Amino acid sequence: MIVVGAGIVGLAHALAAVRAGARVTVVDRDARANGASIRNFGFITVTGQERGRVWNLARRSAGIWRDVAPAAGIRIEQQGLLVVGQRPEAAPVLDGFMATEMGEGCRRLTASALGDLCPQAHAPAGAIFSPHDLRVESREALPRLAAWLAAAHGVRFRFGSAVVGVETGRVALANGETLSGDAIFVCPGDDWASLFPAVYAEEAITRCKLQMLRLAAPGWRLPAPVMSDLSLVRYLGYAALPEAAALKARLATEAAEALGWGIHLIVVQSADGSLVVGDSHEYGPTPDPFGRADIDAAMLRQYEAVLGAAPAVTERWTGTYASAAGHSIVRAPMAGVHLVVVTSGTGASTGFALAEDVVNGVFGKGEPI
Repeated sequence: MIVVGAGIVGLAHALAAVRAGARVTVVDRDARANGASIRNFGFITVTGQERGRVWNLARRSAGIWRDVAPAAGIRIEQQGLLVVGQRPEAAPVLDGFMATEMGEGCRRLTASALGDLCPQAHAPAGAIFSPHDLRVESREALPRLAAWLAAAHGVRFRFGSAVVGVETGRVALANGETLSGDAIFVCPGDDWASLFPAVYAEEAITRCKLQMLRLAAPGWRLPAPVMSDLSLVRYLGYAALPEAAALKARLATEAAEALGWGIHLIVVQSADGSLVVGDSHEYGPTPDPFGRADIDAAMLRQYEAVLGAAPAVTERWTGTYASAAGHSIVRAPMAGVHLVVVTSGTGASTGFALAEDVVNGVFGKGEPI
């Protein structure tokens, strides 16, 4: 089998294929992973994913991460998630979430209990602590995952090889070489110009640009990654609940600037104590590559509202990913060729299980999640 694309979705398909008994070659135009898969939080988010299939995909993917990470030498930096409620209207959303099946295993914390767990957090409405989520350092995890697939499973990697054509049983490279495979999985992310541009156009796939920050170590440790009120109106596992309506209405007035830039606060912590903070969301076919100081400042204001004075910014970067309505696009543009694009920014969170679905379908076994 041949996988086109060595981002997380491509590597997930490689893993699912070797577990199904296939010999696998992965082809990527870059010398190493350099796109959306390493320009994010490395946060495998289960809690708050859209209820139903996407939430189930995330739960299964988190389990695969926990299985694969120690074998591949990938450090799990943090476990769990704290979703803190800043406004009174957040409390019914947290309570409503806890009343669903998605709240299983989670704990509803009072403001006092949250203060004992995370003294820095300002959250009068309390919080939810979920044990289901985990975080890796994505810029380290992706290369280690690829190296482990090669060493432990014999996956062959062809980095620095651009694919210029795909047809049944055949992949054409820019250097004139041809690779043959019984099945081909094309996982190109937001590169719609090279392969199957008509499918991208039919599915109305565009790009989402995000901005991210790394802050110096604050001298304390977070007990888990942190989200806040803005996440409660963005992540569909919360936002689709009827209890979210009042919070949405208040934020539309109080946080119009942040909502306009698609900001919702996530704060994670690395092994060296530094904090990764983000993110924003701007959409367009070709977003500019430049970070905006006013968006960074708006993200830092959201951080300070929850965790206090922000340490110095040590890194700034942008990234893009494919975006469209729904979770993902899975198409078979020709016999034996499978185009898989996660269009919801959840490749790290759901990609492993999605790949199992696709690969098991090729092998004719298992039921889709």
